[in-house]
Amino acid sequence: MPVKIYKKTSPGRRNSSVNKLEVPFKEPEKSLTRPLKRRGGRSHGKISVRHKGGGHKRLYRMIDFKMDKLGVPAIVERIERDPNRSALIALLKYADGEKRYMVAVEGMKAGSKVVTEEKASIKTGNRLAIKNIPVGTPVSLVEMVPGKGAQLARSAGSSVAVMSIEGGMAQIKLASGEIRKTSGNCFATIGQVSNYLHNTVVIGKAGRSRWLGIRPAVRGTVMNPVDHPHGGGEGRQGIGLKYPKTPWGKPALGKKTRKKHKYSDKFIIKRRKKK
Repeated sequence: MPVKIYKKTSPGRRNSSVNKLEVPFKEPEKSLTRPLKRRGGRSHGKISVRHKGGGHKRLYRMIDFKMDKLGVPAIVERIERDPNRSALIALLKYADGEKRYMVAVEGMKAGSKVVTEEKASIKTGNRLAIKNIPVGTPVSLVEMVPGKGAQLARSAGSSVAVMSIEGGMAQIKLASGEIRKTSGNCFATIGQVSNYLHNTVVIGKAGRSRWLGIRPAVRGTVMNPVDHPHGGGEGRQGIGLKYPKTPWGKPALGKKTRKKHKYSDKFIIKRRKKK
C-alpha cells in the first residue's frame, strides 16, 4: 500500500499525497448500511464541536465490534474502504449465511478464514480470550469489559501488546505507553489494525479538508481581544497569559480532564508518556 506523492503541478498538489490502497471500490452491503445525518458539530442547534460542517454525503456501515458469534467460522468476502473511519473494513460471511462487517486487520484478504472462539488458534484475524493469547502477541480490537465489545486499538495501524497474564487478569501495553490491567476473559483480535500508512498522508489543500467535513480553524493569537483571550497586540505576539485559554476563558493545552477518582484508575499500572 504505497503512499503516492504527486508532482508539483499546482500549489494544491505541492507536497500532497494519497494512500493508493489496493482495494477496488465496491458498493457497501445494503443491509448493513444506515443513513448518516450530518449535524455540523451541533447539539440541540448549538455548536458543541467547532470546525465541523459540509463534507461529502456518507452512508454509515454497521460495524460488529462485539463479534459474539462464538464458534461459527466466517470467510472474508472482500475488503472495503469505510469513509467513516481510518481503518479498512472486512465483509464477513458466516457459515450460517449471516453477513457482518468488522474492522480489518493487517494481512486479512478476500478468502481468509476467521473465527471467534475462547480458545481459537493464534492466527491473524482470529478473535479469542486474552488469557489464551501468548505473551508478546500484538492484538487489536480489545475489550475492556467482557462482552461489551472492542474499545481499544480500533483505528488504523493501532495495536496493543499482551505483557503478562496472572490471576485471571492480563497486563496490556497501549501505543501511548500506558500499561493497564484487564480481565483475561476479555476478547481481542490477533494482529494490527489495517491501513497503517493512514497518518503519513498529507492533505495538501484546503478543499480536501472540506470534503472530509473539516471547516477552517483560526488561531486565537491572530484575533482581536474582543474575540479571543489570546488576541490583540502589535505584530506577532505571544499569548501573554500564565496559561493558554479557550475562547471562553477556560484552561486549554495541558489541562487534565480525567476525573480524579475514576473507577478504572485501579486498573492503570503505568500512565501514558508525557509529551
